[in-house]
Amino acid sequence: MATGTAPPRGSAAAAASLRRRRTTSGGGASGGAAGTMLQFYTDDAPGLKISPNVVLVMSIGFIAFVAVLHVMGKLYFVRKD
Repeated sequence: MATGTAPPRGSAAAAASLRRRRTTSGGGASGGAAGTMLQFYTDDAPGLKISPNVVLVMSIGFIAFVAVLHVMGKLYFVRKD
């Protein structure tokens, strides 16, 4: 087994590796997805600082705008024969 590769699934080595990863991670189950999300959403992260609520409102507004454009296109479609 080369360094950096995982042991085959279901083997004793894989179980030991998983056990070792769980015990050395520190946070355990308390970190979860919230801990991962907080790592991405920090003050020193590069880029725009937009809260998740603003992203949600902007995406719903964009979907509504596209839906209105589709409806207007259907209503005002004029066939030129």
